[in-house]
Amino acid sequence: MSEPRAFTEASLPLFAAGTLAPVNAAAGRPSYIADHRKRLRERFMQGGAEAMPDYELLEMVLFRANARADMKPLGRRLLDTFGDFNAVLSAPPERLREVQGVGDAIIAELKLIEAAAQRLSRARIMDRPVLSSWHALIDYCHTAMAHRQTEQFRVLYLDRKNVLIADEAQAQGTVDHVPVYPREVVKRALELNASALILVHNHPSGDPTPSRADIEMTAEIDRAAAALGLTIHDHIIVGKSAELSFRSAGHL
Repeated sequence: MSEPRAFTEASLPLFAAGTLAPVNAAAGRPSYIADHRKRLRERFMQGGAEAMPDYELLEMVLFRANARADMKPLGRRLLDTFGDFNAVLSAPPERLREVQGVGDAIIAELKLIEAAAQRLSRARIMDRPVLSSWHALIDYCHTAMAHRQTEQFRVLYLDRKNVLIADEAQAQGTVDHVPVYPREVVKRALELNASALILVHNHPSGDPTPSRADIEMTAEIDRAAAALGLTIHDHIIVGKSAELSFRSAGHL
C-alpha cells in the first residue's frame, strides 16, 4: 500500500514566467536588494541613527558582511534572540554562532562595531579629569559592560589630578559572581603610581542593586587603599538600563 500523498498549495512565482529577477551586475545581487540598501543609506545619511529602528540599523551592519544576500531575516532573528541592537553587538561569539545564518564574517563585523563603540567612548575619558566628565565616564561604563552576560570587575586608576591613567579589567566571573582580590587592586595602583581609584562592575541580571558581598568587598578594598594613602572615589554597578553609585547610595 502506497504512502498517502500530502497536498499543498503551490506558491506563486516572484516574477512572471520566463523572466528573472533583474541583477545588479556590478554587485552580483538582485537590483531590489541594491535599491533597498541604497534607500537605507540615504535615510541614514539624512537622519542619522535616530531616524532608524534597531532592525534597520542592524541590517546595515550585516550587509557589510554579505554583499549579495537579503540580511533582513537574519537581523530579525538576531534581535528576537538577544533583544536589542546593543545586546546583539555585545553577545559572545559562541552565542552568536548558534543563530542560523551567522558565521565568521558576521561575527567579525558585529565585534568590529562593538570595539569601535568602546574605543570612541573610552577616548572621551582617557587622559582627562574624570570627575569633571562624569557623564562621559558613565556612558563608557555602560557601553563596555551593560550587556555582558557574565560579571566583570574593572578598576579605573587616576593620578593626583584625577586624570584617568589606566582602565583595566581585573577579573571575569560568572552570571552572578566575580572574584576580586583587594591586595591585587591596590598593588596595581602602586605600580601605576595612581592616587585614586574608581571601581566598576556589572550585574548581568540588569538590576544594579548591590549585594551584601558587593558592599563587603568594597569596604575591604577601601580599607586596603586607605592604608596606602589611596582614595576610592566610587564603586559603580552597571545594570542594563541604570547604574548605581556607592557614594551616592551612602555605601562609601
